[in-house]
Amino acid sequence: MTDLALHIQGISKRYAEHVAVRELSLAVPRGAVYGLLGPNGAGKTTTIRMILNIIAPDEGSVTVLGRSNRDSSILDRIGYLPEERGLYKKMEVRRVLRFLAELKGVDAKTADARINEWLDRLALRTPEKDWGKAKVEELSRGMQQKVQFIGTLVHEPELVILDEPFSGLDPINAQALKDTVVELKRRGKTVIFSTHLMDNAERLCDSVCIIARGEKVLDGAVAAVKAEHSGRTVALAVVGGASESVLTVLRDPALVGKFDDNNRYFEVELAPNADPQQLLQRVIAAGAAVTRFELVQPSLHQIFLQKVGAVGVEEGMSGHG
Repeated sequence: MTDLALHIQGISKRYAEHVAVRELSLAVPRGAVYGLLGPNGAGKTTTIRMILNIIAPDEGSVTVLGRSNRDSSILDRIGYLPEERGLYKKMEVRRVLRFLAELKGVDAKTADARINEWLDRLALRTPEKDWGKAKVEELSRGMQQKVQFIGTLVHEPELVILDEPFSGLDPINAQALKDTVVELKRRGKTVIFSTHLMDNAERLCDSVCIIARGEKVLDGAVAAVKAEHSGRTVALAVVGGASESVLTVLRDPALVGKFDDNNRYFEVELAPNADPQQLLQRVIAAGAAVTRFELVQPSLHQIFLQKVGAVGVEEGMSGHG
């Protein structure tokens, strides 16, 4: 048995003159949580659709759980949560979930037992209310997303693919989703999810791939990626926030490549060959009372901005992946 849950080799997809994905290669080990990161319009959803053989690549190959993704039998071992959610709103929640399970070859008795387990786990069945007996349209948006998530997992897939799973979730439901992803990994499942929310990726992922304009710009274990970019990032905090004189220092290209205002502190990427002590001296000379100044590993968000560029992010925010 191969130790890879997913192996993509040189896939590309074009639509007329537009290249959605260009020569993308990935290797995702079994039992990993893997993040496919990029701004909207980067090619994430197109990549997922090629993995699932919903659309065919113009070139390249995809192997899923040791088999070609063109082998239709592999689909029963995959759970897929699409970015565009969709449930039969007039149907009872349990009936919808049983239907989805049976499509994947699960008998009704087994499906019902698993559905009850998931309803309990995601607080959709409590002593006060069993939402499994309600029609889908009676549920809040967050509850409907939980139901769709259960439908993705009820057949106990080996590989779970989630397209922008955190989109629109409130903090409580987002936490429930994170907890479930961790539990899936603990049970030996492989989870691949796309997102443009770097904080979620940094907390959850073992490895990530950053895609921009259809091309891979970074791929690797999160710890290794952060270590590779460490040593050039300073966390800077000053009393009362930055004055215009401090901002002038931060805008000096001889000292600072980029900086990100996180409200309570600045995450500063030093310019090539810049000395962090010189930056500190300049900030103090600008009249600031410094409360924090330390070399830190950059956040995944900062690395993302370095690799993709703020312009690329802004260009992609209005498109689709």
